[in-house]
Amino acid sequence: MIDVVILTYRPGKYFFKQIELLEGQSVRPDNIIIMNTEEKYLNNLLYGTSFGEKFSNVNITNLSQREFNHGRTRNIGASKSEADYLIFMTQDAMPNDNKLIENLIRPHREDSSVAVSYARQLPNKDAGPIEKYNRQYNYPDKDRVKTVDDIKILGIKTFFCSDVCACYNKSIFDSLGGFADDVVFNEDMIFACNAVKAGYKIYYASSACVIHSHNYNMVQQFKRNFDLGASQADHPEVFGNVSSESEGKKLVFGCINYLVKTGNAFLIPKFIFHCAARLFGFKFGKGYKKLSKRMILKLTSNKNYWIRHWDMVEVPDNLSAGYGKNSEGL
Repeated sequence: MIDVVILTYRPGKYFFKQIELLEGQSVRPDNIIIMNTEEKYLNNLLYGTSFGEKFSNVNITNLSQREFNHGRTRNIGASKSEADYLIFMTQDAMPNDNKLIENLIRPHREDSSVAVSYARQLPNKDAGPIEKYNRQYNYPDKDRVKTVDDIKILGIKTFFCSDVCACYNKSIFDSLGGFADDVVFNEDMIFACNAVKAGYKIYYASSACVIHSHNYNMVQQFKRNFDLGASQADHPEVFGNVSSESEGKKLVFGCINYLVKTGNAFLIPKFIFHCAARLFGFKFGKGYKKLSKRMILKLTSNKNYWIRHWDMVEVPDNLSAGYGKNSEGL
């Protein structure tokens, strides 16, 4: 069995296309589990449609923004599945063809020691040259198997694994305790690190492709990297002794060279400013424990995480049901 867990928040009409593309896969998912933040937005999207009847294998669970957490929300989704393999996706990851699930599952079926396989991310049509290079750098066209032996070669890149679209061996996932429950970011890399150190493999499946990219501005880059730095500060057991600076330098110089070669040298100043925003955001995030709560809320892209984290808000185990086959919705 193969189940898909999708995290949604204020989804648009592309939500229907994503579900249709998943249902049209050469290897179809048995169930699609939607972990939706803020019920009213999905209600508005689905109102008056026949979504519930058309997609009877879709189950929707609603939660509030205060309840959402990158780790725990995914764990709750996983707890609703009895499948052998579990694919986590975000709402903006669009399958590129009908072989996505087939190509994600293949590494697991060929090697039972693969804990996670993750998809290649191709840029959207509106992606600029800088974002296109970032996708090309992080998601090349060649498969890669990563084990504990790669740490000395790849450094932190050994643990790189994106839940934008990734497939997990559920028995391994459960045996390692799933994702860290309370994380501001990086739940996927934290799990990948634990899996690698436990002797399992991470597989980059370049033939499994989704369309996914962002044109972040400098403020968004800063805030995203603030959360990235904070997550690394909170998990020194994962990131404390593994270097990330060499990867950052390779990306910077590689992108500058790419911009020159493609006739986009005029974008180099913009790229440098964006790099500075990412670097300073990361540095501030790594040192967040020295900052005031007010300052943290100004710098983060995930205010609700910090508010809940400070207030120690309890999240119920059984969240409300939505429009899935077990609900009375549509």
